[in-house]
Amino acid sequence: MIDDGDRLRAQVLEHLRALGFEIDPENPRALMLPRVEEKGLLRQLHEVARRFILLRYQSWIHRAWLRLSPYFARGEQIIPERIRPVLLEVTEPWQEDLFRLARLTWSLPYSKGYGRRLRFLIMDEGNRGPQGQPLLIGILALQSPPLAFPPRDRRFQYPPGRKVELVNQTMDIQTLGALPPYSDLLGGKLIALAAASNEVRRAYQRKYAGRRTEIEKRILPAHLVALTTTSAFGRSSLYNRLRYNGEPIAISLGYTEGYGTFHLETLYPLFREFLESQGISTRGGYGVGPRIKWQTCVRALERLGLSRSLLRHTLRREAFLFPLIHNLKDYMEGRAEEPLYRDLPFADLAAYWRERWLLPRANRVNGWHAWEPERLLERLIVHREDGRNA
Repeated sequence: MIDDGDRLRAQVLEHLRALGFEIDPENPRALMLPRVEEKGLLRQLHEVARRFILLRYQSWIHRAWLRLSPYFARGEQIIPERIRPVLLEVTEPWQEDLFRLARLTWSLPYSKGYGRRLRFLIMDEGNRGPQGQPLLIGILALQSPPLAFPPRDRRFQYPPGRKVELVNQTMDIQTLGALPPYSDLLGGKLIALAAASNEVRRAYQRKYAGRRTEIEKRILPAHLVALTTTSAFGRSSLYNRLRYNGEPIAISLGYTEGYGTFHLETLYPLFREFLESQGISTRGGYGVGPRIKWQTCVRALERLGLSRSLLRHTLRREAFLFPLIHNLKDYMEGRAEEPLYRDLPFADLAAYWRERWLLPRANRVNGWHAWEPERLLERLIVHREDGRNA
């Protein structure tokens, strides 16, 4: 059991030094956290946490890959002109497994999400695997929005006492992206368009109509009026200038301030054990998600005599807003009683993506034809030493 504060404090500082951060010479209990902009370096900062989490799933990954690998496309199987995307809500166990397996291949550490959740697979019905199954283009996941999100909150003047009600009619995009070789064909643009589709909004209405809130036991309107998200690494090339027939799908809200817990992911179990040994509960109830993780890290750092400023990793992500209604500002500021929804059928969005991005890209770039899904499996397999020292 970890009950030696000095030892854990030294371990925290050693971990952060290994990531490239420096001790502030004027304050040995705080760090100098240099601004990092190069995407390669940002990926390195995530890699330790990614591998640490992958270690938990190694047995499951081997079993799941045997069953589900035919859904991951080979480049030679893809004829761009035949790509026919369909949007599939995740409702069955095999779909849940396929979603998780795909998500584990991401450069960002895996997270299940929190609160209200919706997940989707975007499949290619036009190109199929050797057993006749559709191939996986990409994945999309939504979760409850953060109540405090400065880039979003600066945009709206919420009516007094109604912020929680209104923010809870939005969701946060927790995962969005395409798998290779579709990613090389700008499949990420398709997934981003899908997030704004009528089908996603209606799936939310079906699932959450009549649901009561956990604390106040109120029934909120089952309206989904907007989505928010942040880029993975600094400025986003995926969401910037994302439009449909001249209308913006994603609107940049500026940048986050560079705080979070991902760079302390491998230490989080030790923080919990340390606090529990001192009689401090780290279990979450309502609102379990990044907030409980943040609170646990803050409490542990302060009890170790370290500054909560260590949570400032300096990775400033670009924030985006996806308006799903025409009158979003009036609605969020209490001047409109009913949302005026945009009409964005997924089939129309997919057809637009095909002509605007897919076909020009397929004729312009090479290399995607040679993609082999076994390269994804190589990315998923880590060993205990790798997970510790990545």
